[in-house]
Amino acid sequence: MDVGLPKEVKDNEYRVGLVPSGVHALVQDGNCVWVQKGAGGGSGFSDEEYRAAGATTLEAAADVYERSDMIVKVKEPVPAEYPLLRKGQIIFSYLHLAPLPELTHALLNSHAAGVAYETIRDVHGRLPLLIPMSEIAGRMSVVVGSYFLQKGHGGRGVLLGGVPGVCPARVAIIGAGTVGINAAKMAIGMGAQVLILDIDLDRLRHLDDLFFGRVETQISSAYYVGEAVKKADLLIGAVLLPGASAPKLVTRRMISTMQPGSVVVDVAVDQGGCIETTRPTSHSDPVYMVDGIVHYCVTNMPGAMPRTSTIALTNATLPYVRDIAALGLKGAIAANPLLRDGVNTFGGQIVCRPVAESLGLPYSDMPN
Repeated sequence: MDVGLPKEVKDNEYRVGLVPSGVHALVQDGNCVWVQKGAGGGSGFSDEEYRAAGATTLEAAADVYERSDMIVKVKEPVPAEYPLLRKGQIIFSYLHLAPLPELTHALLNSHAAGVAYETIRDVHGRLPLLIPMSEIAGRMSVVVGSYFLQKGHGGRGVLLGGVPGVCPARVAIIGAGTVGINAAKMAIGMGAQVLILDIDLDRLRHLDDLFFGRVETQISSAYYVGEAVKKADLLIGAVLLPGASAPKLVTRRMISTMQPGSVVVDVAVDQGGCIETTRPTSHSDPVYMVDGIVHYCVTNMPGAMPRTSTIALTNATLPYVRDIAALGLKGAIAANPLLRDGVNTFGGQIVCRPVAESLGLPYSDMPN
């Protein structure tokens, strides 16, 4: 198969779909790999490294798309890339289609197969291609939250860990999944008071054991979320419904009860956000204010740590890329039926039910 690796064009996105060692594995399997010049530069991988691994470098993204049966990306295609999509082509990437009707229609109109990292499950029901980036985003959420709590950046001027004689900051985390756990690890390490809310009592029991009682846990309900938000210096949204839009669990009225200069980091922004006042931001313009509260809602948080992120992502995605390249998409699904959950669009139809329901569009079964 011809596999293409274009340069990411989203704002301040420095990751790349595969590291040179991944390209080497694909070439050893008998595939042709086309890499746009400069694609790996932001992650510290040179064109020379890709060529040494067996890839052919091309000047323009259009050339990569034209030659490739499968495009391996990090972030979803942006409008400038829509005309490059073509019938039968596989786009293997984070897609997050639920809040993106324009991209969804672009994939449908092109009849490209959109295979989304974030909806593929493993035998344990986990999301193996989302987990690495969720780990990074969860840890980053506390780092950036602490940064924007500084007075000079619009925050309250609160140090997360406090000092002797001064109480540490309160961090409230909505959601006890991968993002929430990793946010809690960082917040505890920085000495903050940490509260995690989730609807799954067994999950909260697990966290209580994991952190030896060093975090507070609470069942998530509108009442308890409201109380947690009001007391939080740093609020982290970490809710995920795979493929679907995130539920709005934190209302604007709740946000208005926070102390001025408190900080919100909504990691769920890729799926529309779990906070009513969330709107997507970028690394070049990351924050805005609502009712005196700092909001950080960057849609590609791990892109700020591209070296770590690219290596971690390739570790997870490469086995799937190799299977699809060797067997074709339908053949890879036959060999691993769990890959089917990753297919969001196929043959001009939406074949992922949560995406269809979130967008109010028809759902179709994927043809055998």
